[in-house]
Amino acid sequence: MSTTVPNHVVPHPEQDGRPNRRAEDRAVARRPMRRAGDGVPSKHSVTLVVPAQNEARNIPWVFEQIPRCVDEVILVDGSSSDATIPMARHCLPTVRSVAQRGPGKGNALRTGFAAASGEYIVMLDADGSMWPGEIPHFLHFLDHGYDFVKGSRCIAGGGSLDFTRIRSLGNRVLLTVVNRLYDAHLTDLCYGYCAFRRSFLDALDLRSTGFEIEAEMIAHALRSGLRIAEVPSLELPRRSGRSHLHAVSDGHRVLRTLISERPGARASAAPSAEER
Repeated sequence: MSTTVPNHVVPHPEQDGRPNRRAEDRAVARRPMRRAGDGVPSKHSVTLVVPAQNEARNIPWVFEQIPRCVDEVILVDGSSSDATIPMARHCLPTVRSVAQRGPGKGNALRTGFAAASGEYIVMLDADGSMWPGEIPHFLHFLDHGYDFVKGSRCIAGGGSLDFTRIRSLGNRVLLTVVNRLYDAHLTDLCYGYCAFRRSFLDALDLRSTGFEIEAEMIAHALRSGLRIAEVPSLELPRRSGRSHLHAVSDGHRVLRTLISERPGARASAAPSAEER
């Protein structure tokens, strides 16, 4: 079952302290760093998993925005050649850094999930495209009965400042596929800002090694009957550096994942293998 959260009205960034994109904007916007008004703390422990590869220039902004409701931060390092790990420890001395097992974002996330100790797990990119200040909204729905919460750029209060035409088109096509194959009503797919109960990690049964892991998580959550909520999220442009995402090739991998993991696909594949 998937549930879209009722529409929110989100104030303009300059009115509520949401981050602006340039260094000179900081004098105008309030810094949302670990505010007392983060909301009622969750009764459950929270682990934030941050995969990173050569993100030393982006880590300070990301880490100083992490709200108080996060109990544990795990940085999964993909053999960075820059100062990603020292910078993370400088910004947050309590951070746990773990070495990524194998190449690709999927391997990075699975490494972080295996190391997490919190009852809730939140996944967040290290490039500054996701605002950590939105984490309390994700936790609110986990606290109120949902099992898997995903950010959506396509409902009121959400949006993207980094959608290219090809990314937008690809997301719409893949979204149509997942909604039809899984009888769902999601509004966004290719966006990896998610939170879930660690107790359902086995049910998610993650095996992907690359960017398609985000689609695999949603496909397995839908197939397992987890209670899913979508919350508005604003995708920001990467603060510095180049993205590791390849829209066309990664889009093909996502499509193959959605088709191969659809309900009944494994069962129908087993007899054909025996027939051979």
